[in-house]
Amino acid sequence: MAATSLYFHIPFCNRRCGYCDFNTFAGMKTFIPQYVQTICKELEIVSQSSQERISVGTVFFGGGTPSLLSVEQFRSILKTVKVVFDLAPDAEITLEANPGTVNKQSLTGLKACGFNRISFGMQSANVDDLRILNRQHRHEDVIQAVAWSKQAGFEHINLDLIFGIPGQTLESWQRTLELALMEKIDHFSLYSLIVEDGTPLERWISRGLLAEPDNDLAAGIYETAMQVLDRAGYEQYEISNWALGGKVDNRCRHNLQYWRGLPYLGFGAGAHGFFNGIRTENAYGIEEFINRVNRSKSTDFPAGPAYVSASRLSLWDRMQEFLMVGFRLTAEGVARADFKETFGYPMESFFSKQIEYLEKNKLIERHPRDDDRLRLTQRGILLGNQVFAQFVGNREPEELKRNN
Repeated sequence: MAATSLYFHIPFCNRRCGYCDFNTFAGMKTFIPQYVQTICKELEIVSQSSQERISVGTVFFGGGTPSLLSVEQFRSILKTVKVVFDLAPDAEITLEANPGTVNKQSLTGLKACGFNRISFGMQSANVDDLRILNRQHRHEDVIQAVAWSKQAGFEHINLDLIFGIPGQTLESWQRTLELALMEKIDHFSLYSLIVEDGTPLERWISRGLLAEPDNDLAAGIYETAMQVLDRAGYEQYEISNWALGGKVDNRCRHNLQYWRGLPYLGFGAGAHGFFNGIRTENAYGIEEFINRVNRSKSTDFPAGPAYVSASRLSLWDRMQEFLMVGFRLTAEGVARADFKETFGYPMESFFSKQIEYLEKNKLIERHPRDDDRLRLTQRGILLGNQVFAQFVGNREPEELKRNN
């Protein structure tokens, strides 16, 4: 079985960003020490419930603002990981961080306790964009954070950027890209702004205080980014991700685990997991998470002691998800051999019509270096949602119903 990935959700924030609908909480930092202790206990309970000792290839701390935790608190969690699981010597260990929440000393400490990849939420270099997003940092904080990270020994550094912000122009976006490229890092993640219901951003737009995002402009901005990053030597290996030189070592191995449909376990409030075809989901509230874990002594693996949902996906749902998520991988695409090895059926047995439609409309193509693989065309990358929609909500074939 492939090595498992671990995701830790750290939901604490100094304040919530205006566009955020993630499971995050401001004004609750006093719970951090207890939360860290609870995560360590959760790790112990989950490991004890597994029939086999689990090998771990990647670890990712997301949030929220994970960088609000101290070095010692991270050291405690990682120490527990090493005790209860088999952490690979070359494991990728990533921290998401807000640029204004780190310093040279903390980054040096994080590197020393095992982190080897860091991701900063730059979002934009434009002051107006950052104000609209309700971000707390300045671009100068990004420059300083990257410099300190390099001094601390981090070789793998990512910057997150957001496009489609109300008021953003092609010119301001190009300037953001120029400034981001000046940091000479090995990875970029670019995300289109989604206006989520119930967020301050949605309320500001509904009241006419901000213009709605221009989808046509956002598409142009994305296409511009593809061209600029390509010229700068970055390969787009996934819809939203670019790695310098196309080198495998520069790609985010943890996220590749998701996109390849491989197993991962989620720890912390609101964390999700996927293992042996079972999708798990933890309680979302910080106090509820802590209480559930502390009341429990055992659990039914892969669900943890704080789970609120554990459901087995049908073979048909797993097939559809394998293709929907796999086609996000713009460089490697989806291999017929991988599909058959995973599910026991040829891909075309159930998806010949979808594949024919996508090829006819020049949205997917055979991989130029591997005839067994299908991948998005340039047009398919720009119209990715049309591709992914082909693998959602299809009726389960009678053959699968009979055999499964």
